[in-house]
Amino acid sequence: MSAAAGQAKRVRVAVVGTGEFGRNHARVYREIEGAELVGIVDWNPQRAAAVAAEFQTQVLGSLEELRGRADAVSVSVPTVSHAEVGCRLLEMGLDVLVEKPMAVNLAEADALIGAAKKNGRILQVGHVERFNPAVIAVEPILNRPLFFEVHRLGVFTPRSLDVDVIYDLMIHDLDILLALVREPVSEVKAVGIPVLTDKVDIAHARLEFAGGAVANITASRVSTERVRKMRFFQQHEYISLDYARRDALRIGVKTTGPQPEFGFEKLNAPAVEPLHAELEAFVASVRTRKEPRTNGAAGRAALELATRVMASIQEHAARVNVSGGRQALEAGGGRGMADVGAFAAQEKTKR
Repeated sequence: MSAAAGQAKRVRVAVVGTGEFGRNHARVYREIEGAELVGIVDWNPQRAAAVAAEFQTQVLGSLEELRGRADAVSVSVPTVSHAEVGCRLLEMGLDVLVEKPMAVNLAEADALIGAAKKNGRILQVGHVERFNPAVIAVEPILNRPLFFEVHRLGVFTPRSLDVDVIYDLMIHDLDILLALVREPVSEVKAVGIPVLTDKVDIAHARLEFAGGAVANITASRVSTERVRKMRFFQQHEYISLDYARRDALRIGVKTTGPQPEFGFEKLNAPAVEPLHAELEAFVASVRTRKEPRTNGAAGRAALELATRVMASIQEHAARVNVSGGRQALEAGGGRGMADVGAFAAQEKTKR
């Protein structure tokens, strides 16, 4: 096969888990030139058949049927099954994109990273907001930002109610902050309370980084409006990102004094759906064998910081005697907890 023919060969991709996230992965893979959606796996036969029909692919009865059929797989099963399913696929010689959070705890995150390394496979974690055009736009102008204000607020929906809001929403911003500041977090203070569920529905965290940068982060799934914004300050500049609009504004001080003059610049942001950019990057990593932007180490770092935030919330809850909320990270953190037993049981019978 010539080099040109090899470059043109499409990457065979599959999706395991076809809930809201998995269905969107199937949709986008169908749109990516250079990728071929070869099948989906889901324990729910009706849901699997519906998604397969919608995106013109086939239903596969087990993970084992992916062997020889696929090169790479998106894992969108409940979080409690990320490590089990992901490690098995990696051991089968498949490259894996696992949704965020990458695992329920750091030990399982380490198992995924270890399996990828042992088998020479690509492991990417689905921190999709890293591919948001607003984030891409600000990266070239970073100049030691020192103060961040972040709000990620959503109205109540029945999605992801089996996991605290830290792992559902806030983890996006924890990942982005780690990528932008590039320093370890030296101090975490957080508070969170259950409002409509028995999990933490709204939370606020204050992070201090080793170099002195400070970030205030609020995440909520019980708000009256949807807000997805980050604002940060660096020397003589204020930068505003709107994740929902996928744009960023740079406001700089042109002249100081009693009547300062400001300059406004809308940053150049690529017009692309973040999920499309994320999956395109995954396919490119599979083809080129280059380390992904959101690799296993990045996913683990975000999970570790989320764990610290949750621990601070639990410490605060104990002090003020707040009832409700999960008392330990290992109790869960994922999507569709009621579904996982059936999925895991089916997989085990087919090994």
